[in-house]
Amino acid sequence: MVTTMLDKAFEQIPDGINLILHSDQGWQYRHKQYQQMLQKKGIRQSMSRKDNCLDNAVIENFFGLLKSELLYLQDFQSMEHFKRELIAYLDYYNNYRIKVKIKGLPPALHRQQALSVA
Repeated sequence: MVTTMLDKAFEQIPDGINLILHSDQGWQYRHKQYQQMLQKKGIRQSMSRKDNCLDNAVIENFFGLLKSELLYLQDFQSMEHFKRELIAYLDYYNNYRIKVKIKGLPPALHRQQALSVA
């Protein structure tokens, strides 16, 4: 199941774009075949440290917001409908939704400011 998911993802992802794939330390993510598939595609693997839930805190927070602000608020008529709504939500989240932890800015603007200082 995991390698099938990777094959499908790889069809959509161009080579050489410097991705990092983060996961927990499940056995399937530590399996040599999985790691070799990532390596061939040029994707760097990142796994949570053992017994350290803080590694996943940022993405877990995002998925919690995604569920409460999108998934639980509507019924989707089709997969295409869900995809349209997800793309619209991601645009909203990155470009318009302010976050107190990053000085009241949306994530895209905060990243842009951080990069201009660096």
